[in-house]
Amino acid sequence: MSLQDKYRSVLELGQQFNISDGYVNEENGVLKVGGVAKNQYEKDQIWDAIKAVGGENPSDVEADIKVANTDYYGEYTVASGDTLGKIAKMFLGSAGRYMEVFNMNTDQLSNPDLIKVGQVLKIPNR
Repeated sequence: MSLQDKYRSVLELGQQFNISDGYVNEENGVLKVGGVAKNQYEKDQIWDAIKAVGGENPSDVEADIKVANTDYYGEYTVASGDTLGKIAKMFLGSAGRYMEVFNMNTDQLSNPDLIKVGQVLKIPNR
């Protein structure tokens, strides 16, 4: 099995995220991948996928993933049943940090208790 086959799920995730300036090269038994993720959340998701395949410190892959936007951690699309507290718990570790999510999205939110399914909210840096 080639390394590209082994890390296929990682490469597909990069395509799903539309990683810009992406590259994939296999050299001397090492898969070298890189590009620019839209935000830190996408970069973290790619690293999690690499670790899921290759272990905590894989020796057969080198990834150079940069981040285009460091103003916020990531984006989240509101689903049915979500609250800002639930979103804050998911990304920031504490429901009590919901006002940080609200304050980052005052361009589209006027009340922290009123969010709508389908809204794309920015998640503040941790």
